[in-house]
Amino acid sequence: MKKAICMLAALALTAAGIPAAMGETAGEADHHRVFYEIFVGSFSDSDGDGTGDLGGILRRMDYLNDGNAESESSLGVEGLWLTPVFRSPSYHKYDVEDYGEIDPQFGTEEDFRALAEKCHERGVLLIMDLPLNHTGSGHPWFREFAEAHRKREESHPRYNWYTWIRAGEPVPAGRRFMPLEGTDILYECNFSDDMPELNYDEEAVREEAARIGREWLEKGADGFRLDAAKYLFLGDAEKNVAFWKEFTEKLREVKPQVYTVAEVWSGEAETNRYVEAVNCFRFSASQAEGAIATAARGGNISKYVKNTADYLETLAGIRPDAMHIPFIANHDTDRAAGYLPAAGGRAAMAANVYLLTPGSPFLYYGEEIGLKGSRGGAATDANRRLAMRWGDGDTVRDPEGSDYANQTEATVAQMLAEEGSLLNHYRRVIAARKAYPEIARGSYEPLAFEGTKAGGFLCSWQGQTSAVIHNTTGKEAVLDIREASGREFTEIAEVLGVSPGREGAALEEGVLTLAPQTTVILR
Repeated sequence: MKKAICMLAALALTAAGIPAAMGETAGEADHHRVFYEIFVGSFSDSDGDGTGDLGGILRRMDYLNDGNAESESSLGVEGLWLTPVFRSPSYHKYDVEDYGEIDPQFGTEEDFRALAEKCHERGVLLIMDLPLNHTGSGHPWFREFAEAHRKREESHPRYNWYTWIRAGEPVPAGRRFMPLEGTDILYECNFSDDMPELNYDEEAVREEAARIGREWLEKGADGFRLDAAKYLFLGDAEKNVAFWKEFTEKLREVKPQVYTVAEVWSGEAETNRYVEAVNCFRFSASQAEGAIATAARGGNISKYVKNTADYLETLAGIRPDAMHIPFIANHDTDRAAGYLPAAGGRAAMAANVYLLTPGSPFLYYGEEIGLKGSRGGAATDANRRLAMRWGDGDTVRDPEGSDYANQTEATVAQMLAEEGSLLNHYRRVIAARKAYPEIARGSYEPLAFEGTKAGGFLCSWQGQTSAVIHNTTGKEAVLDIREASGREFTEIAEVLGVSPGREGAALEEGVLTLAPQTTVILR
């Protein structure tokens, strides 16, 4: 069954013109794919210093995507998001001191190019985290800015490169400013004293941001995750959107198929304003109380799919090629294993719910093995970015400052060997998503069922229609698919339950009997 799914996936993608194996060019690839976020310093260590690095990611490519559609060990992700890799004094690297240099802890530019080449050989997109709204206080630009103000050199080219106000002036609402030593000004620093905010009213700053992006596209990146996208002009979405439009247009001059996704950590009323310019993560569906986790914990699937359909319609109305980008957790949130435990089947059902949707879902490294982590009493994000547990002697360690003590005992090595593991479930779901490309790329039509929390949707693409039906509850569901859809489905193409191999579904004369915590794909 596993090989059949993978072979079907390869055939489906080849027929659709979508890269599925080695030799394809990721830059021309379809963006409807599953991405995997890697917090670089915590993923895999190739040189024994305890810090994850680019070499570590390169040697784990067979785990992530081995280029073999029939593989039974590769996770099968089709895109990688690397958290910042630029030179920086911190473990997280969001306080950049040089956008043109790979941090020595992570390797070299040659290592980056080698990773990009390997990704492209396997049809995998590689996107970089680009924190452009602020730099580190050690960046030469900020040092020059500070010195220009101390000397009152208003003609200095960096004099206005950062946002500042005079001492005694009112501080704009919702923004944070700190005094600059030796001057009578305060500089904006919404995230940290060590992260001064660049001034995007300056044309030279805008041009430099575009130059940085274009340069890394030329070095092999396929796109960017745009950090803190609403903070360039905090409180002024109109100016932010105008900038991101300008920025992405300049990127497309280098790579027309560039992939961009913005972090606009807000409700959809605000994120929808940004969709005009750039794709946005769907924060409303994420985290413990988000739509995905709620559905996976036995929630009403009909409500979930209706909500998703409404969101997709809104996106299409704003920009026809806008992407749906769901996720459960990332490096800035508590890990999903804390509220979606693998033991209760909820983690597996969450994977079904959000990976089997249109668009471009993102999963956070370690999610597939139930890696845990939360800010906890120490109130540090380092606890959300703990070392990946490989179980094969990898020397990667938890980041400095972390103190989380309730980590899962599971490892990649253990889970690969267990057919019913969460990791193998994720692999099967991703393989199924590829095998039935109408799920990722097709239309989305909710199905309504009375008297049950089970539900699903129809998806159609290039003449093929499938139904995806979820039962996240603890009780068997009996659903009249024929009545709800007006269509005749005769084949259970895939069963994705928390226990692989069990008879989790039966379809007779249009009526589906679906076991607890089970998803089916019907054709």
